Amino acid sequence: MNEQRAPHSPGLRAWLGLLVVLGPVLLVAMDGSVLFLAMPKVSEALSPTAGQALWILDGYGFAVGSLLIAFGNIGDRYGRLKLLMTGTAVFGAASAGAAFAPGPGPLIAFRALMGVAGATLLPSALAVLGELFPDPRRRAKAIGVFAATFAAGFAIGPVVGGRLLSGFWWGSVFLVNLPVVVLFLVLAPLLLREVRATASGRVDVPSVLLSAVGILLTVYAIKQIAAQGPTVTSAVTGVAGVAGLGWFGRRQLRLEHPLIDFRLFRDRVFAIAVVTGLLPLAAWSATAYLGGVYLQSVLGLTVMEAALVALPGAVVLTVTCVVAPGPVARAGTRAALITCHFLIAAGVLLLLITSASTGIGWYVASTVVAGIGYGISFSVVADTAVAAVPPERAGSAAAIAETSNEIGNALGIALLGSLAALVFRLQGPDLAGTLDETLRSPGLTAALAGDAKSAFVTGLHVAALVAGVLHAALGTFALRHLPSARSPRPVRHRVGRSAKAARK
Repeated sequence: MNEQRAPHSPGLRAWLGLLVVLGPVLLVAMDGSVLFLAMPKVSEALSPTAGQALWILDGYGFAVGSLLIAFGNIGDRYGRLKLLMTGTAVFGAASAGAAFAPGPGPLIAFRALMGVAGATLLPSALAVLGELFPDPRRRAKAIGVFAATFAAGFAIGPVVGGRLLSGFWWGSVFLVNLPVVVLFLVLAPLLLREVRATASGRVDVPSVLLSAVGILLTVYAIKQIAAQGPTVTSAVTGVAGVAGLGWFGRRQLRLEHPLIDFRLFRDRVFAIAVVTGLLPLAAWSATAYLGGVYLQSVLGLTVMEAALVALPGAVVLTVTCVVAPGPVARAGTRAALITCHFLIAAGVLLLLITSASTGIGWYVASTVVAGIGYGISFSVVADTAVAAVPPERAGSAAAIAETSNEIGNALGIALLGSLAALVFRLQGPDLAGTLDETLRSPGLTAALAGDAKSAFVTGLHVAALVAGVLHAALGTFALRHLPSARSPRPVRHRVGRSAKAARK
């Protein structure tokens, strides 16, 4: 009798452990987007400049994306559960600091610290799942739930932020993290076990520094040019950032254990899958942030009304993430990648119909149509990338796919957000760097307010147009160049292999 019960007992612990792990995973994803509807309130309370507002939004994503692979290697050496516990504690402390930040500078710093902590959580959580579910079928289901939770966190972040701000001050969007953090720290030692790799390469510290510094300097230069116009400082900073990224790329090709194995990009399917991990997150984050400002500051909706308007798109995105793997397994990788890009292109281009006076219906239609494409892309990128490479390189492929998501989320606001800010600076009334600052300017006339809102809508249209064209181009490229005969194996097998590689 004991032998018959034994297999069921670990299963109960495993599923309870999964529920505990999903808490930090949901927080990391949600905090990438929770400020999209909250920024007007943050701007009202802290009065950040245009550049500071963008750093408040995307500094978190850059910190997560830049350090994700490095912390994956560190966890292999020193213990995944130990890193998961430490990262969660730091994430909670940084969330509390962000909630009570007295100004834009401290808020940016605490958001960056949250990003550093968040980078410890995702790879460690995935590796811990490998220990909880040694059976491939259970592990596949668990990782499917993991992926859906991560995607849902991105989708519901703006809605959660809007709901909290309808009754509390802006810092509540960070304080909501604390109960989940405390619950995890209490239950994790009881349900989870330590995981270490049997062998792993050392962490190349210069590569970590080159990637992080190169990205930050390049993005800083882009933001400064968008907000203030070209200067010698921004030009020098941009050149230094690009040079750092170039040095980083050359160094990876010489290392035995690179942070990013660029040789994997020789496979066309893998390359398109990784770009599909990056570009949809960039489009989604930029349009969600700009859309939040549009709904509140242009159309005059309350934060709760804006959250309700964003809800249909969030629901469609989340449901698509859950149900997409089945149809994708039948239709094949090629069909999925092509379909998601054309749907996203069609969705974001619907934003071009919005105006400074009307557009709620078109905004909802945009988020619903694009949400289907986003859901497909979020649910298949990692599996597609892993299936495209040899089994012994599955771990590297999964890490690159995961990193592309986080970098894409940050780049969308940094690049497309900066593009919209540049258009506003060139076409607006030139009273301040952002729409919210302009609308709070003393002595503002109705005509100038109308001009500012029209300039912002133009910036939104330009960002949406660029995102739509890029997705249409990538969909066309996939249509012409992806091999039609190459179909994915059943999702459960590929996911199982990915989890095994991540655990190793």
